[in-house]
Amino acid sequence: MKRNSDEDTESEPDDHEKRMPFTPKPQTLRQRMAEETASRNETSEESQEDENQDIWEHQQMKKAVKIIEERDIDISHSSGSQTVKKFDTSISFSPVNLEIIKKQLNTRLTLLQETHRSHLREYEKYIQDVKSSKSTIQHLENSSNQALHYKFYKSMKIYMESLIDCLNEKIISIQEIESSMHALLLKQAMTFMKRRQDELKHESTYLQQLSCKEETSTNGSLAVDEKTHWILEEIESRRTQKRQARVLSGNCNHQEGTSSDDELPSAEMTDFQKRQDDILQNQKKVFEDVHDDFCNIQNILLKFQQWREKFPDSYYEAFINLCIPKLLNPLIRVQLIHWNPLKLDSIGLKQMPWFTAVEEFMDSSMEDSKKEYRSDKKILSTVINKTIIPRLTDFVEFIWDPLSTSQTTSLITHCRVILEEHATCENEVSKSKQDLLKSIVSRMKKAIEDDVFIPLYPKSAVENKTSPHSEFQERQFWSGLKLFSNILLWNGLLPDDILQELGLEKLLNRYLIIALHNAIPGPDVVKKCNKIAACLPEKWFESSAMRTSIPQLENFIQFLLQSAHKLSRSEFRDEVKEITLILVKIKALNQAESFIEEYHLDHLKPLIKEV
Repeated sequence: MKRNSDEDTESEPDDHEKRMPFTPKPQTLRQRMAEETASRNETSEESQEDENQDIWEHQQMKKAVKIIEERDIDISHSSGSQTVKKFDTSISFSPVNLEIIKKQLNTRLTLLQETHRSHLREYEKYIQDVKSSKSTIQHLENSSNQALHYKFYKSMKIYMESLIDCLNEKIISIQEIESSMHALLLKQAMTFMKRRQDELKHESTYLQQLSCKEETSTNGSLAVDEKTHWILEEIESRRTQKRQARVLSGNCNHQEGTSSDDELPSAEMTDFQKRQDDILQNQKKVFEDVHDDFCNIQNILLKFQQWREKFPDSYYEAFINLCIPKLLNPLIRVQLIHWNPLKLDSIGLKQMPWFTAVEEFMDSSMEDSKKEYRSDKKILSTVINKTIIPRLTDFVEFIWDPLSTSQTTSLITHCRVILEEHATCENEVSKSKQDLLKSIVSRMKKAIEDDVFIPLYPKSAVENKTSPHSEFQERQFWSGLKLFSNILLWNGLLPDDILQELGLEKLLNRYLIIALHNAIPGPDVVKKCNKIAACLPEKWFESSAMRTSIPQLENFIQFLLQSAHKLSRSEFRDEVKEITLILVKIKALNQAESFIEEYHLDHLKPLIKEV
């Protein structure tokens, strides 16, 4: 027991050993580093274990949820199948056959096809929209410096507004000057026409009184009023001056009645020239206060040419080719104020500044395959149609004298240039061209009705070639033949049927043939017939198969045959050959052969064989 107690005593610590330390025992650096490393390892192991634990719990939960969902699906399928199997046998359905099913299927197929087509259309529309958008994007991306484009369009807009304001202000002055010039020329034309008709009336009345020998005075002379006497003296004075002028010029083959009676007294001519000069001075003042960019046609077209070269798409989309003729109209009318198409020495249209400027503008137009890019080629045609032809129509209706060969020749020259230029640019027949041709035909009809007068006197009064009756009849015949020639000068511009109606039916058959029948057969008659045949257009007789002339010449052919019959029995046998040549020329071959065989004129047969 003592030993045990001693052992216990030895084993138990003493009080000193049982004392609790209140401060940690100081540790070395190595101990502290080892302790910290151990604590970190324990912490990482604990966190790794916690993370693995969370992953495992999450996987277990997903498995549980999946098992529950599968069980619910199985339950729903089983309940659904049980429900499908149950149906009420008391409910009755309509009978179904193959046709009904087929019909329903077709209906359904039709609806699907329509839906498919609508989808295709929408798809195509979207494709086009995409292409258009891409093109717009590319155009915008390729366009350089939009600010410059805007500046150009703005300057063109300001320029156009200023140009239109200028023209609107000047158009009133232009119209007044045009009216003044037209009134001056109209007054001169009416003076000539009235004088010719008055002289014809008084001279015809005088000769009729002379022929009947009525109202004579006691000494046997004819009583003539003072006005008629003054007019007859004036007529004779002008004729004497013309004869002297022709002798000086060496023109000895002139026929009385074919000269133009368009001379004015010196006082009237001076007044006319002064008024014309005043009008032309006013014309020059119209644009004297305007800059060249707004009154010079070449400068104006240069602006549009720059637009066309820089931005052709917008230029053609704005239909500038339709605007240019309207803008140039007042400026061209100013240049046409001094233009007189009835004078042989008048300037031609192609030599005018506006014509040259428009042609250069058209020639410089862009060469492009697109049709709209060739629209500028019609500008000249439109200008002619809207500006030139109406002015020419006014000259034809009010100022032109169809009896004047010089006026007719000059007018035909200008008409041929205008109509041929118009035809090359525009195929369709315009209203202005139709109006011009109608005016020409109407004016010639009026001249035939008002100015042609060939009196018929007894042969005893015209046998003497120097008698007043014979001279007056000769002058009137040659005057009518001059109008006949002037009408047929329109060959190629007017249709053949109109020329044949005016020249052959209304003038030749109605006036000239009657006068020829009243004349004495001889060389003078053959000379007149030769002149008539020379006026006829050659294209009327071009056909080699023709053996008979055109129907309108039947009266002329019969007169030729009658004259040949009379002359064949007289001393004028050489004139028979001339008549035969005329028959051959107008393709009256059958009549010529019959005449030759009837009178046994074998020496004339080669004339027919040569045709």
